[in-house]
Amino acid sequence: MENGFYIDIADPTPIYAQLERAIRFAIATERLRTGDQLPTVRQLAVDLKINANTVAKVYSELERAGVVETRRGVGTFVRAQNGSPIQRTVRAERELRAFVERMIVEAQRLGISLDELVDYLISRRKKENENGRYLDSPDQ
Repeated sequence: MENGFYIDIADPTPIYAQLERAIRFAIATERLRTGDQLPTVRQLAVDLKINANTVAKVYSELERAGVVETRRGVGTFVRAQNGSPIQRTVRAERELRAFVERMIVEAQRLGISLDELVDYLISRRKKENENGRYLDSPDQ
């Protein structure tokens, strides 16, 4: 599986948080689906040029959160999400609101207006539709 995860070492967000967010996003957008195997810790660390302990920490956190499961000797897999569709929707909406608030605050910190942010998101959506996939890296 091509991991397609993007880590920006210039970003002040810790690498483990970026990786956890990227994996959760891949699951939320169904690039990773229930039952899909994640790369091994070692392989993902090599691919992203980060420490294997960082990847292991992220996998452990995701396992504790019930997002993935590790099968000894086999690998790490995306778990089926627990809870009713309503519970998942409420949780997703809450997390989305928090994410949007963080994004707006960060855009303002960078001197980007809300209108510019919306225009950027719309242009990204158009690119996604043209390419038939989500673009992981801002450079793409």
